[in-house]
Amino acid sequence: MFEIGNSLREARIRQGLEYPEVERATKIRARYIRALEEEEFTILPGDTYIRGFLRTYADYLGLDGQLYIDEYSSRFAPGWSDDATPARPRGRPRDRGIERRAVVLVLVGIAALTALVFAAWRFGGVSSSSSTPPVVQTGDRASATDLRLELRGVGQGTYVEVRRRSARGQVILQATVPGGGIEKLDGSRFYLFVRRPAGLRVRLGGKTVSLPAGTNLRVLVTPERTTRLGE
Repeated sequence: MFEIGNSLREARIRQGLEYPEVERATKIRARYIRALEEEEFTILPGDTYIRGFLRTYADYLGLDGQLYIDEYSSRFAPGWSDDATPARPRGRPRDRGIERRAVVLVLVGIAALTALVFAAWRFGGVSSSSSTPPVVQTGDRASATDLRLELRGVGQGTYVEVRRRSARGQVILQATVPGGGIEKLDGSRFYLFVRRPAGLRVRLGGKTVSLPAGTNLRVLVTPERTTRLGE
């Protein structure tokens, strides 16, 4: 152990150097040189400057600068050495851990979204293309292949009442079909009440239906036959 300040001062005095001359040569302010010689290290800007100034000043005086730094470290800043590397911020590993977790969550979210899109495409496509039930209508309106009853007025026309399937079925037409007038009804089985059959032409599924002669005719019309009903 030796006195840092006294050693530096004695070396400067032996060489006949004054503070201004040392300041010009080392670029260290005279007040800092004086602080080194008096070991008033608190005057200097900081620990890094102290070590740098010690090395520069000692080397300028022909002394071993590292020796002075080691002495300063052992007495005023224990545990420090030139080879020491700055400690990493303690929070850094945790920040990296948070970043990794965030990346994992993003990847999981992307995978989940991809799976949902695929499922929607897969099952949604099947549903729209093959699973949609056909439109079903009741009675004689079951499908697009149903027959159609066509009533065309002739001459003065006639009054007509049409019911589905039977004389007690749903009334779907009660009207006078005038000459040249046309009524079209979907279905394959109809009950007709015709006031004057001569004033009406009937077709079912494109085929002509022959109506018996008479007045106030009641018939049941199907693709297979036309059946006259009683009064």
